[in-house]
Amino acid sequence: MVDERRASGPPIPEWADPQQLDAPVRRALRGLESRNAGVVGQHLAAAGGLLDEDPAAALLHAQAARERASRIAVVREAVGVAAYHSGDFAEAARELRAYRRMSGDDSYRAVLADCERALGRPDVALRLVGEALTDGPAAEEVVELRLVEAGARQDLGELPAAALVLEAALGGRPTPDQLTSGDLGQLRLATAYADLLVARGDEQQAHIWFEAVMAADLDDETGVAARFDDVDIEDDAEDDAEADAEADLAGHDLGQGVPGSDDDVEDDHSAAPADPDAAGDGSVDVSAEEAGIGADYDPDEQDVEDEVAELLGEIPSPGFSDGQTAEPVTQVPPRPLPADQSGLFAAPGERPQHDAPTD
Repeated sequence: MVDERRASGPPIPEWADPQQLDAPVRRALRGLESRNAGVVGQHLAAAGGLLDEDPAAALLHAQAARERASRIAVVREAVGVAAYHSGDFAEAARELRAYRRMSGDDSYRAVLADCERALGRPDVALRLVGEALTDGPAAEEVVELRLVEAGARQDLGELPAAALVLEAALGGRPTPDQLTSGDLGQLRLATAYADLLVARGDEQQAHIWFEAVMAADLDDETGVAARFDDVDIEDDAEDDAEADAEADLAGHDLGQGVPGSDDDVEDDHSAAPADPDAAGDGSVDVSAEEAGIGADYDPDEQDVEDEVAELLGEIPSPGFSDGQTAEPVTQVPPRPLPADQSGLFAAPGERPQHDAPTD
């Protein structure tokens, strides 16, 4: 029997129908008491429907399902995916590792490695990528692993190595005119390559690559076109603000009777020499010792004992009653999930499309 005092959660939307869930998920819930299975199914359906537009709300619903059914593998998968989308990478890694142990499904290896990146452990991410690549993964997973590998290299300040990873993944000595429509993996690699060119200071070549991606990505699945639209709007606003500031400064000079000239205005707006060490690319460079982990750190072993204790009922599963950490880990923006892992509750290639909320 579920302890109703612990099994709390957000209100379930009227549109959240458990029948939206994939058949294997519905079968997995049959081992629960019927009323509890219905509530868990509704929370999972709500999590799936909210994932794209409100991942934080999706995570709350997934966590509510876990409160009631922590021993169901697909429930732990739901929490892990929603946590990844909402930026809680520590919980995402913990839950997806639990899902892998419970189900035997290795489809989230690239996501787990990306979580290690986000948690400031690029060395661990590289090790996980290397282990996954030795298993001969499918082409789609190779793309995701190479993207994480290049990102981890960049986090470590190894930009030339990151470039080699992406160039090799694009076929070696790639050119923008090689991009083709319909190959999302190639377009995502090309987008990462263009971002890397920006980080290396080659703005002109990066722009050529971005234009090629947009030309081949008619539905903007990479999000590059939307990014450039945002940049254009921000640039216009910045130009207007600068013009207003210059006009105010000119009026001030005239009103005070202080001689002013174009050179004087430029001097007033000049910045102090930049600190080259402060002009980084926002990457995280944390060694294993600085992160408090040893060279033999294994994220899979880290929470095994807690997981076993939880499954045996010795400790409650994590949920809404958990306190917040005193010092949250600095996180980097998550990489979009692979195309075949963007759903919540089915094996790759069988993930359902959830109806959007109606209110």
